[in-house]
Amino acid sequence: MAKKRAEEFQKEKEIFLEHIQNAGLRRTSQRDLILEIFLKTEDHLTSEDLYWLVQKQDPGVGHTTVYRTLKLLADAGLAREVRFGDGKTYYEHHYNHEHHDHLICTECGKIIEFFSAEIEELQDRMAEKYGFRLTNHSLRMWGVCEDCEARETKREAPTSGAQPRVRVKSGMAN
Repeated sequence: MAKKRAEEFQKEKEIFLEHIQNAGLRRTSQRDLILEIFLKTEDHLTSEDLYWLVQKQDPGVGHTTVYRTLKLLADAGLAREVRFGDGKTYYEHHYNHEHHDHLICTECGKIIEFFSAEIEELQDRMAEKYGFRLTNHSLRMWGVCEDCEARETKREAPTSGAQPRVRVKSGMAN
């Protein structure tokens, strides 16, 4: 078990160490802790969410250190920035994770990750039809989840073209 624990996320740790060394930065215990906590958390996290998780283990780590380390993780290809329409930047695992899209509940903030071969194929066909070479894409769909629909939550449909009101569930603070 101890050997398994030591090998956990070893490749990600190597990638991060190489990235910070190439950037002329030092490996620090604070960066190691932030990396470890991020890798163990599968949720979509804001820098504030990750800060609170780190604070539980080391109250001496500042918010700026967490934010800058998240940026380093993204630059290294280990994390990816995502936005869900609530004005915040979230980070999710990127390295060695399959492509996926998101369904976002505008009532409770629930986020469902999914993959659809049909949607991927349609996107490729549309790009080909219009002579467009895709380099990346992101699909986010907003609506009301099954649980909120069952509670008969009052909904206000956004006007055409307007950004929907979104409350993303965090649950990381405290």
